[in-house]
Amino acid sequence: MSDNTENTATSLADLDQVAGDAVAETPAQPATPLREQEIDDLGRAYATGRRKDAVARVWLKPGKGEITVNGRDQSVYFARPSLRLVINQPFDVTDRRGQYDVIATVKGGGLSGQAGAVKHGISQALTRYEPALRGTVKAEGFLTRDSRVVERKKYGRAKARRSFQFSKR
Repeated sequence: MSDNTENTATSLADLDQVAGDAVAETPAQPATPLREQEIDDLGRAYATGRRKDAVARVWLKPGKGEITVNGRDQSVYFARPSLRLVINQPFDVTDRRGQYDVIATVKGGGLSGQAGAVKHGISQALTRYEPALRGTVKAEGFLTRDSRVVERKKYGRAKARRSFQFSKR
């Protein structure tokens, strides 16, 4: 064997000494985000959110934290507290609660699907307004569209998978 005992590392602390100046010479990456801010002429970020059959068009702008859905306040439109909790998740994760006004129009689906669509739209619009937040929102899985939809009914079946009741006679 050759005499390379000075270049071997026995722990992670020794790794810096073995690497030497090679690590120190690499320049640090700038902290600028890879994406640009996407804002319209009125200073709003726009995004579309989808969940089940619901589609939400969401506009996000700096404000007092008011969320309007189909012309009504969120507490009126989404009466269940669990649905309001779903909508506010992107703001809670990024510590931006009460800093943005949201105007959303939702069509299709039920209330649960519409709340998921608004959450998806808010997450998309938030990353377009503040691209630096993309990693935080993406790590929580809010940017991924939940593609689960109701399975279609098949012929010869009572529902999507349920058979008709069996009759012996």
